[in-house]
Amino acid sequence: MDKNTVTGLVLIAGVVIGFSYFSRPSEEEIKAWEKQQEEQQIKQELQKVQQAKRDSLAKVQQLAAVTDSTKTFFSSRAGEEKMVYLKNNHVKVGVSTKGGTVSFVELQGKYKDQEGKQVTLLTPQTSQLAFSIDGKQENFTNTDYIWTPTECTDSTLTMQLARGNSRLLIDYKLHQDSYMLDFNVRAENMGAYLTNTSNKLHLNWKDACYQLEKGYDFENRYAVLQWKEKGDDTDDLSIAGNDEKEIEEKLDWVAFKNQFFSCVLIGHEDFSSAKVSSKIGDAKSRILKTYEAEMQTKFDPSGKESTHMQLYLGPNDFHLLQDMNDFGTIKKDLDLEELVDLGWPLFKWINRWFILNIFDWLTGFGISMGLVLLLLTLVIKAIVYPATRKSFMSSARMRVLKPKMEALNQKYPNKEDAMKKQQEMMGIYQEYGVSPMGGCLPMLIQMPIFIALFNFVPRAIQLRGESFLWADDLSAYDDLIRWNADLWLIGDHLSIFCVLFCATNIINTVISMRQQSNQMTGDQAQQMKAMKWMMYLMPVMFFFMFNSYSSGLSYYYFISGLISILIMWYLRKTTDDTKLLAELETYREKHKNDPKKMSGLAQRLEAIQKQQEMMRQMQQQKKK
Repeated sequence: MDKNTVTGLVLIAGVVIGFSYFSRPSEEEIKAWEKQQEEQQIKQELQKVQQAKRDSLAKVQQLAAVTDSTKTFFSSRAGEEKMVYLKNNHVKVGVSTKGGTVSFVELQGKYKDQEGKQVTLLTPQTSQLAFSIDGKQENFTNTDYIWTPTECTDSTLTMQLARGNSRLLIDYKLHQDSYMLDFNVRAENMGAYLTNTSNKLHLNWKDACYQLEKGYDFENRYAVLQWKEKGDDTDDLSIAGNDEKEIEEKLDWVAFKNQFFSCVLIGHEDFSSAKVSSKIGDAKSRILKTYEAEMQTKFDPSGKESTHMQLYLGPNDFHLLQDMNDFGTIKKDLDLEELVDLGWPLFKWINRWFILNIFDWLTGFGISMGLVLLLLTLVIKAIVYPATRKSFMSSARMRVLKPKMEALNQKYPNKEDAMKKQQEMMGIYQEYGVSPMGGCLPMLIQMPIFIALFNFVPRAIQLRGESFLWADDLSAYDDLIRWNADLWLIGDHLSIFCVLFCATNIINTVISMRQQSNQMTGDQAQQMKAMKWMMYLMPVMFFFMFNSYSSGLSYYYFISGLISILIMWYLRKTTDDTKLLAELETYREKHKNDPKKMSGLAQRLEAIQKQQEMMRQMQQQKKK
């Protein structure tokens, strides 16, 4: 290759590189392209949901007879779809003339989404409530027709299909100052088209649950399809993946729920033959899950009785849901407060009768939610302080008796004497009135409270949208520090409250390990050293777990850990080991002539020792 060829190749490469550099898009162009791609993705997902709705509608329509002019309500098949609204101070409900059922719900007042708009629970694009009735010659499906609105006010509405004096009607009543909507399905003079076997209303309800909160993954943990069995507890589908179930029991209600809001279909004649399903959505389309429920309820074809149902369309507020029983039209305890999952039975009891009452009392002062959580922590710490002090003093007594335990290690250096050494150790503790298990009491008390609050705080709607210090929403993670990349296990932000919580957890672990090592000797001390790395690993695991959790929860755990550190410092500062040892010696002298009753552990140790001694003697005899 000659010089000219090389020069030409270099020039060509320079031109290509220069062209690539100067023609590359700017950051603004890249962001615009990414936004365009994201909007296109959302549009595609929405089209999929709408197509699924159309496919489902087509499936329902196949059950009906072929469309022709002989249809009972043929004249109502054509027309323009419109929305008729019912409204009060809490909720705006849209009833579509296409099908005559609710397909739009917007909450009024203080509840806003992340874009500052009113929270929307149902939309016509993704929501559908279809029902069908078996007839003599044809099946009547509400979504086949354009219904006529009559008797319209802000709180009442009747949708009807009419042919002569034969009518199907849906009556709506929106309760004032409430999130509850009543609706009745009834027939009038339909004897020519319905039979006595037309006694079931077949329901198909579906909706796409949209993201309303800051963290998609965190909110998705609390979005679930839930139901209540008649006279029994509630149950739900899996939150982790696609799930479906056929339910044999009769149901009181079915709920499409996200973290803080629910749409609940209540059947006052009970639902039966239910089949429910939930499918995971896509973060880019902001759909958490898609829900579907198929079921049936009683229908009176003679028109003497209406099929009465209700829709609760509002927040998952525990006390508000309890009050919904006042809006029921029959004597049935709806138990809608079960939508606020307070945890397994023990933790539910703690939250229901302890945490919730203190929380309500503190919020009644009208202070910020950050101060409410702070005061809640102080109240809980004050309640468990006697047990905490008792645990510390138990550890302190074992610490001042440590020299006596070390003397036993020297007296019994061989491993075969471990049982004898352990028995004498328990005897010394008993002489001085010390219980080695006394340090476990506060853990047994505080751990259920720790877990109970883990269930309570993320579901407390009172924290939603409440700011404190650098956190703009205590119900979601605080993201004062954030970046554009989505890092593995961390995400795109750093929660400062989570970091503080983990830091106090590490300090508490150091204090706890030091306290335990000061009271242990011999093999126990060696085993404790081997376990240290596992104890220090837990706060690190907590960081990856809580970085995307509610900042209110991390804030509570941080304050709780900080107060625990201060309590330990105070107790250690006010404890005189010399004086404590003198008290133990006084106790020993006072009770040295008392008959000693072995503890259960000491009795078991003695029995094991005697058994080992017998086995050793038998082995020695065999050797002889």
